[in-house]
Amino acid sequence: MADPLVLRRRARHMRAEPTSTEARLWALLRRGQLGGLKFRRQVPIGDYIADFACFTPKLVVEADGGAHRNPEYDARRDAWFESEGFRVLRFRNDEALGDAAAEAILKAAGLVA
Repeated sequence: MADPLVLRRRARHMRAEPTSTEARLWALLRRGQLGGLKFRRQVPIGDYIADFACFTPKLVVEADGGAHRNPEYDARRDAWFESEGFRVLRFRNDEALGDAAAEAILKAAGLVA
């Protein structure tokens, strides 16, 4: 199991230096402006750090930018989050903007059909 203190420090560093995709998604998710959902960014959950997490309902949103070049690792993370009851959504750089990302998140949260 990962050291929780190390994970918290790493998450703090990642919040201070977001990728451009993370910054775009955070602009969409912050302050409950998307359907009133409350997201946290770069949050340690278990042995992993989720880019964005909403605990009610249980959603993890991942920004797949340049750092996400290991599909096997991403699949393991997704499987772990799902085993904990989270629904995982991944957005590439080009998908992070616009209505499609917002609609997918609202749909996953059960706020739109």
